Amino acid sequence: MTAFQLVESPLDPATAVFDAVVEAGDYWIHPVRRGQTLRIVDLEGNQAVDTLFYNLHDPQERYSAADTVRAQQALYLTAGSRLISSEGNVMLTITADTCGRHDTLGGACACESNAVRYSLDKKPMHACRDSFLLALAHWDGDGTTGPLTKRDITSNINFFMNVPVTPQGRLTFADGVSAPGKYVELRAEMDVLCLISNCPQLNNPCNAYNPTPIRVLIWDAPST
Repeated sequence: MTAFQLVESPLDPATAVFDAVVEAGDYWIHPVRRGQTLRIVDLEGNQAVDTLFYNLHDPQERYSAADTVRAQQALYLTAGSRLISSEGNVMLTITADTCGRHDTLGGACACESNAVRYSLDKKPMHACRDSFLLALAHWDGDGTTGPLTKRDITSNINFFMNVPVTPQGRLTFADGVSAPGKYVELRAEMDVLCLISNCPQLNNPCNAYNPTPIRVLIWDAPST
């Protein structure tokens, strides 16, 4: 387990070079250059933000949940955590965090797993995996990466999501530990492509059964 490490950021939103709101159920895909800082803001609290990272120039190198957990010797991410790639390189470092803990194990919801978990008489089974696929289908590479497909969707981070592990080793999906305005900041240690599904899940208590918007901001590296 990882202790909560609460670290506030000195960065001023007015100086961000990118600032956008991602509505509940939408996706966001965008490069973050080496030295830039990405902030993800949980605008209304307890929203799950499913996130993947790829090396912008070689997407076969991507965020590895297994290597990140091994390097941290901890299941959860917090301030100071380093996100490790499938090649063993540091992709990003969490430099600020006012929520304090983020899930690495729960994965992205899919229509099939939703139907099994929540049964067919529940609310519509919109899912993060579909949002990921839509994002990749519309990503033209931006002159950097090549095309990406469903084969490139791997185990993701769930920012702001609370997934406790029981003594028996089971995962449980519980009320969130976030709140309105909580944020996490990551400094890119290489050029990365960030892919977010702002979870549309209507059946999960993590977001009180009410998906809500998030805000994403990017700052350039400080001038030297």
